[in-house]
Amino acid sequence: MAEIAQVLVDVPTMQTNRPYSYRIPAAWQAQVQPGMRVVVPFGRGKRRVQGFVLSCGDQPEFDGALKEIDAVVDLAPVLNTEMLALTKWLAASTFSFQITCAQTMLPAVMRAKYVKLLRPTTQTPPAVRTTWFGDQPEVPFDQVATTSQAVSQLLRLQAAGEVDVYYQVKNQARRKTQFGVKARLDASAITATEGELRHGAKQQLALLKGLATLNGETVTQADFCQRFDVNPATIRTGEQKGWLQRVQLEVYRDPYATSEIKATQALTLNAEQQVAVDQITQAVTQDATTTFLLEGVTGSGKTEVYLQSMAAALAQGKTALMLVPEISLTPQMVQRVRGRFGKAVAVLHSGLSNGEKYDEWRRIQRGEAQVVVGARSAVFAPLKDIGLIVMDEEHESTYKQDDAPRYHARQVALWRSQYHHCPVVLGSATPSLETRARAEKGVYQRLVLAERVNQRPLPTVSIIDMKKEMQQHAESNFSAPLLVALQDRLDRHEQSVLMLNRRGFSSFVLCRDCGFVLKCPNCDISLTLHMDSHTMKCHYCGHEEPIPRICPNCHGHQIRYYGTGTEKVETELKELLPDANIIRMDNDTTRKKGAHAKLLAKFGSGEANILIGTQMIAKGLDFPNVTLVGVLNADTGLGLPDFRASERTFQLLTQVSGRAGRATKPGHVYIQTFNPDHYAIRFAQHHDYEGFFKYEMRMRHQGDYPPYYFTVQITASDLDEAVAAKRMYQLLQWLRPRLASQTIILGPTPKPIARVNRRYYYQIVIKYKREPNLAATLTTLLHETQAQQRQGLQIGIDVEPLHFM
Repeated sequence: MAEIAQVLVDVPTMQTNRPYSYRIPAAWQAQVQPGMRVVVPFGRGKRRVQGFVLSCGDQPEFDGALKEIDAVVDLAPVLNTEMLALTKWLAASTFSFQITCAQTMLPAVMRAKYVKLLRPTTQTPPAVRTTWFGDQPEVPFDQVATTSQAVSQLLRLQAAGEVDVYYQVKNQARRKTQFGVKARLDASAITATEGELRHGAKQQLALLKGLATLNGETVTQADFCQRFDVNPATIRTGEQKGWLQRVQLEVYRDPYATSEIKATQALTLNAEQQVAVDQITQAVTQDATTTFLLEGVTGSGKTEVYLQSMAAALAQGKTALMLVPEISLTPQMVQRVRGRFGKAVAVLHSGLSNGEKYDEWRRIQRGEAQVVVGARSAVFAPLKDIGLIVMDEEHESTYKQDDAPRYHARQVALWRSQYHHCPVVLGSATPSLETRARAEKGVYQRLVLAERVNQRPLPTVSIIDMKKEMQQHAESNFSAPLLVALQDRLDRHEQSVLMLNRRGFSSFVLCRDCGFVLKCPNCDISLTLHMDSHTMKCHYCGHEEPIPRICPNCHGHQIRYYGTGTEKVETELKELLPDANIIRMDNDTTRKKGAHAKLLAKFGSGEANILIGTQMIAKGLDFPNVTLVGVLNADTGLGLPDFRASERTFQLLTQVSGRAGRATKPGHVYIQTFNPDHYAIRFAQHHDYEGFFKYEMRMRHQGDYPPYYFTVQITASDLDEAVAAKRMYQLLQWLRPRLASQTIILGPTPKPIARVNRRYYYQIVIKYKREPNLAATLTTLLHETQAQQRQGLQIGIDVEPLHFM
């Protein structure tokens, strides 16, 4: 009986989670496997689409005639059994399509437009090389895989490790290769050739002696020249004489190849750390799916707990996965993890090139890396036999994906924990209320690090009322006490960190004659002045235009700049403290690849006295000479129309405060605010997370918000505001009879920023404690709104949204 494959097809205009049955051609029987990508005919017009094989068997799902698979994209599965199961769960839990989830798990190089190349390996026999490659180092896959029989042979060769497939992104650099050296003479022929050399041919003699040691192995030309003191010209001479063969060897692109990694040893733990490591290690040993909340004050040594727990997992032959919230944190964390585990570490984050990400992904898939460090998408790293998953700064909103599938990395980590029977460690000095509430109920096991590792006190925090400062001094980004403290640190050769969570030079441009504010033509947001590029920029859609000199509305000349940003703060500080060396770190200065690491390395080496930045500098950074932290405006997030505004402000202030006084020198923090009595700021002043947790939980209970209620946000957007609004009111009428009476439905209302990139956004928020009909209702909505999306209306479903802007 013919073998049948269940294929999940990628049809952009009408997705489905239902697989289709296709007959596997006879030549590929028992070779096509689940997790491979294939090309199949779809629809009456026999359009060719790509799909993932979900399973193979003998029985089709219907009685009609089956179409055949046209082509195999991969010679080996790109999604293993775990990843296939994960796509199904992820699609169901995020109300998205399974094909989207599957593509999310692959490197961009495998999702983008690419050409597929067949290349030999070091195990390729000469006959196979001649048959498939001739004298070419690689050939286009489609050029040789022209028949079913050819594909069948290639599948067998790939399974034997004798050929490999490489994906090359169009218009990007080719795979990185370098020459390798392989001997063509056996030992007796080498000895005979040595005897024929003229006297004084020392380089050629060294070459032959080196070739005699290879024993059939292929080594890189650079390594060979270094080991045997031979120059490249002699290598070429040996090739011309037929002594050796030079072959192309692929070299992994190492994103940290140029940075020196210093090996480190495990540190001595204090009592609290030891309890935490013992508990986590026990769970690793027992294959327990325990979720730990490691709640530790800033500087309490959470990273060392992670490292020693990961070492315990590796000692048992397992792998470890560590997530960090954003790439600004990865340079220091990668240094620490690689310092402990060396080349066993792979790195995955958006700051790498497509080629680097692809190479790191393959290292993980091939089992060449046992530890993975990365940002949100690294949660899908194809590690096998995971022994421990660590999620640092678990409260960070960057762990949530903004577009489909709108997953939270925490939930994916917990799913993988169940699959691998391993513990998860959620670490933070300021856990999210949802996580802390689960620990309170005993769902998570709470481990507490209440003291800093070096017994140093937490920094003193002073709150500065900017209303009073404005009355007593000229308008400035800097209060008098903060300026005095900055000058004092300069005199003492200590470092300072200043945070303002707003980039750019000024928040907006206003005409003092008519009150006109220059707004983005695509979004309901004012443009931000950037003096370095002499442009007005929209931070939502990227629109840019020149800085106006004349008011576009009244043609007056009273254009003034209002508000502030990191660029303006830097300019003002250079005038106030001309002797200071300043580094600015925000999205504008960190666009280039590797910029995060370079700026942090400069600051860490003492090349600058002051680091100015947005919230990317608030977390995870550890510089022993930083004794002063200044928060220039603690109010930037408090006024946002979001019930999590106070929580985010408290977390950010606590995190940035923790950058001060981490070593032997005492630290001091100055928080500038126009709301000095706000409870989030007061609790942050006293480093009182538990006090804030209890207060904020009362506020959430009164407002029926998480963690007391679950939430779902449904959005509709269209280029025509009336279309989006009408659809949302229709959707409200459709939802009400399908959901329980005790379920709360808010809206529809325009989103706080109602227009972004020319699209108008409306939202409905569903709040519930238990809603048995929700999953079926939202699944129906997902499938039934596809037709409308082809006409421009976009519907989004976000389970447990972290932002309502």
